[in-house]
Amino acid sequence: MPKRLLEDIKIRQPRNDTPKVIKRNPVMEEVREPKQVKTKERNIEKRGSRRYGLWIVATISLVFLFFAFSYVFSNATVTVNPKKVAVVLNENLSANLDSNTGALSFHLMEISGEESKEVETDMQKEILKQATGVALLYNAFSSAPQLLSIDTRLEGSNGKIYKTKVKTTVPGISKDGTPGKVEVVIYAADAGEAGNSEPLDFKIFGFKGTPKYAKFYGRSQGPIHGGVQGVFPVLEDSKKISAANEMKASLKTKLLRKATDQIPAGFIMFKDAVYLDTEEVDTNIVEGKDNIVPLVLRGTLYGLLFNEEKLTKKLAQSKIEKYDGAAVYIPEIKSLIFLLPNKDIISFRDLKSINFNLSGAATIVSRVDGDRLRTDLLGKSKEDFNRLLVRYPNINSADLVISPLWRRSIPDKSKDIRVIVNYPKK
Repeated sequence: MPKRLLEDIKIRQPRNDTPKVIKRNPVMEEVREPKQVKTKERNIEKRGSRRYGLWIVATISLVFLFFAFSYVFSNATVTVNPKKVAVVLNENLSANLDSNTGALSFHLMEISGEESKEVETDMQKEILKQATGVALLYNAFSSAPQLLSIDTRLEGSNGKIYKTKVKTTVPGISKDGTPGKVEVVIYAADAGEAGNSEPLDFKIFGFKGTPKYAKFYGRSQGPIHGGVQGVFPVLEDSKKISAANEMKASLKTKLLRKATDQIPAGFIMFKDAVYLDTEEVDTNIVEGKDNIVPLVLRGTLYGLLFNEEKLTKKLAQSKIEKYDGAAVYIPEIKSLIFLLPNKDIISFRDLKSINFNLSGAATIVSRVDGDRLRTDLLGKSKEDFNRLLVRYPNINSADLVISPLWRRSIPDKSKDIRVIVNYPKK
């Protein structure tokens, strides 16, 4: 019995070792290795799915943000070409001075000045010249005007006699009790330096011994001067005329520069609507200058001013059929030819109304209310743009550009809409 047990043990032991070495290791590799591969594949699949999902979310978010920002920063630009009408003008017009009615009016600009020049000469001549000046004569006697004939004698406060150079009328007392007054040129009755004087007071010599003597009086405007007697250098007529023409041209240029600087905004003064009224050239006699003649030319420049908007509407009314009074302008209006008949015999100081002619080629351009157009476009769709332009007969054509390109409506904020009007340059 014991012997068999040992044999059994010896025999079974190898049997148990063999499967351990040969059979268990392959079985363990076949069972564990597939489990590890499947787990890795599942983890990779899960990670890939998560990444794919994140990319989709990120892409959608970016697209959303892009469109959101594009709408927030959207804008529109409208380029407008206004209506233009080419015309040839040859219009006879009339205007009243400083009129507040609907009729055409004009304003009168008045600027005075003087020009001086020294001219050499070889001639000398005995000169006997009377002193001259300007005086204001007053009527405090009655409301009736008083006519004064030429050479009316004025008694100066210096005891000298002076005379009026032209016939004049002194207006009567106004309703508020203000004495009537008139400006008149005077000269000394006697030639020579004795008539020169600082400012004087005057009485009308012919009224002496009557009630009018105390109620009619005068005062000189500045000194009375120019009275001389003796031998002095003089100019030949040809030299004096030539010098006078040069002085007139220079004085007109100087006064025109001043006038141009004073033209109010919205008004126009045509280059042919400017007139220079000059006095006779004054020869200042200066002792000690044997061959020099000092000349002085005094003058006043008169300029006719027109309200540009009212004048342009008046021209449009005569040249555009069914003109409705809308705002217009003429780019080249300053180049039009202005003609005032009989200008050489007109007293501009007393001017109340004028008849004139305007001629030349011109373009009448409609003005576009950009603010109104911008307001009308707020929030409108692209399709409504052309239909809306029908309300603007003063627009010839217009283009609309909206950014971003895919947006189908115009922004609803004024600051996001830009209106550009292609006006011709003046």
